[in-house]
Amino acid sequence: MNKNYLYILILISIFLSSCGGGGGGGSSDDSSVTTNSSNTGSTSTSTLNNACIVSNSGAPEVSQQKMWPHYSSDQLATRYIDSDKLNEDNFSNLTVAWTWEAPSEKFMDENPSLIANRNAATPIMVDGVLFTTSQFNHVSAINAETGNTIWEFDPVSYSQGIAVNHGFIHRGLAFWEKDGEKRLLLGTLDGFLYSLNACTGEVDLQFSNGGKVDLKEGLGVAVTDNQLFGINAPPLVCKDTVVVGSSIIDWPDGSNWLPPGDVRAYDIITGQLKWQFHVIPHDGELGEETWENNSNLNAAGANVWSTFSCDESLNTVYLPTSTPTNDHWGGDRLGDGLFGETIVALDIDSGERQWHFQTVHHGLWDYDLPAAPNLVNVTTENGVEKLLAQVSKQAFLYVFDRETGQPKWPIVETTVPQSSEVGEQTSATQPIPSKPLPFDHQGVNLNNLIDFTPSLRSQALDIISQWDYGDLYTPPSQRGTLTVPSITGGASWSGATYHPGKNILYVPSGTFPFVTSIERSGLQTLQNRDYVHGPQGLPLMKPPYARITAISMETGDHVWVSAVGRGYENSAALSGVTIDGDLGAIQRVHAMTTKNLVITGQQRLTAFNLDTGEKVGEIAVPNSIVEGNLMAYELNDKLYIIVPVGGGESSRGPKSQLIAYRLN
Repeated sequence: MNKNYLYILILISIFLSSCGGGGGGGSSDDSSVTTNSSNTGSTSTSTLNNACIVSNSGAPEVSQQKMWPHYSSDQLATRYIDSDKLNEDNFSNLTVAWTWEAPSEKFMDENPSLIANRNAATPIMVDGVLFTTSQFNHVSAINAETGNTIWEFDPVSYSQGIAVNHGFIHRGLAFWEKDGEKRLLLGTLDGFLYSLNACTGEVDLQFSNGGKVDLKEGLGVAVTDNQLFGINAPPLVCKDTVVVGSSIIDWPDGSNWLPPGDVRAYDIITGQLKWQFHVIPHDGELGEETWENNSNLNAAGANVWSTFSCDESLNTVYLPTSTPTNDHWGGDRLGDGLFGETIVALDIDSGERQWHFQTVHHGLWDYDLPAAPNLVNVTTENGVEKLLAQVSKQAFLYVFDRETGQPKWPIVETTVPQSSEVGEQTSATQPIPSKPLPFDHQGVNLNNLIDFTPSLRSQALDIISQWDYGDLYTPPSQRGTLTVPSITGGASWSGATYHPGKNILYVPSGTFPFVTSIERSGLQTLQNRDYVHGPQGLPLMKPPYARITAISMETGDHVWVSAVGRGYENSAALSGVTIDGDLGAIQRVHAMTTKNLVITGQQRLTAFNLDTGEKVGEIAVPNSIVEGNLMAYELNDKLYIIVPVGGGESSRGPKSQLIAYRLN
């Protein structure tokens, strides 16, 4: 992406805003609640259906349930459901119970100038009702038994034009309940935090200023354009506090017109600000000394664009921060740059820092911490260890005592390659975990390039000769640096899943080689990032191209590794080569665990044996691939798995839907 492209996007944004964004006015006063008699039926605004009342148009009767009340199942981000209904023998008996179409489809029919990105939202389930979001920030309450829509809320955030970074994409919301009150907390693409009545979808007028907080305020920089700042991930509810991050455009450098990625916490009942953590330290704050030449005064980014986790027993919320702006040039922000690419533990009530660990010093690789830290309780004969395990794009797993911040296994500051670019000053060392070993390829070398045949290896060597390459943390250059893992990981926002009975963390990852080149142009640094294909339509690196790695949280050892996905096995370039099993597919992998299985979502739903990684079953996903994290629940003695599919990117793709698979 270059600056000219940003200007074009801003012009498009202004045009859409002046047109009402294809369907809404310019303020949240135009938000509305509608109710549907069924998913495909007519829409009415005459009466409000109630998701808290059992009726044909409301909630189902609930005689038994196991809920999924948070984006990642629970506040610990385990992505685990304690259900034994599904096993190796019956996984293939899952059938489609219902399919729900997101309101973004009808919305795009009526507003063809607006295009939704991938349907990445993962629902939550409480008391027989699913709550989810669309790419355009519609919020829907859905009967979890039938798939019928109960109500829909539209904050008309699209009226402000194309959203920051990835456009119209959204990953979900949060739920809170106390003393009979139920609330949904929603961050919107145009930078607001809403509180909704979970029963009716109506705005909670007692929350802040008429039911919403303007998150663009209070950042020290005037945020005047939707292209610069927004919210596309779910906030976190911890006790009576909601914690919210942000998505910020992050390619320009030294730009005082971009905001910092401060993390903020609000009282759920009143909407009043409880605390604000400066991810880029202000004068006199801890970490200021890690920014040379007062560069912290104009720095931006270092935001939490992904999700959070929380341990209420420790009164602590955990933040995975990202790279400060610019992603690939640090000449205008010399120094280690706290709290960029850092795990930060904060007191949930006061926001006081408990501990922190910076995973990348002076980041130049867009190695944002991509997912909420997994808070894992490891049960052994010596008791319970309360650990934090943070996956990373660079394919390291960082493991700590989550109360003290002490590493479980040594993390060693290790000498890394240095930049030769004038004005850049890379960190001499980076923190390298001694355990666990990396869960995907790191760096580019003769040992990890494709080598099915001598000819393919020779062609791969010709391809990489165009650029700089080497060990992990080889810096970007004007010639271009081939980077593995890249901006997409390694691990990604799909995170990892933990099985408490096995003491095993299951980590999905993918191998996506990218070349990054930087170009100094006046006061700006432009960056160009492109995926690098291998020879004859094959990937550049050795397989598996997507995988899931089982890692013992007791010993730090890899238990097993299995490929996820397939498609290259029948390539003409591999004619005569014996292929043993799947090679993996270059697509993001989503994963969750049940009591008996680890399940991945990608080209299809795939079940693996928890102990061995043996593939034990597959289920087809109609007309699409899995685009969001999986979730599951039990309702009235039946198990459901919900799979988000569909959406596009630059053009309209398959229908955005939730597919509910049920084991009868």
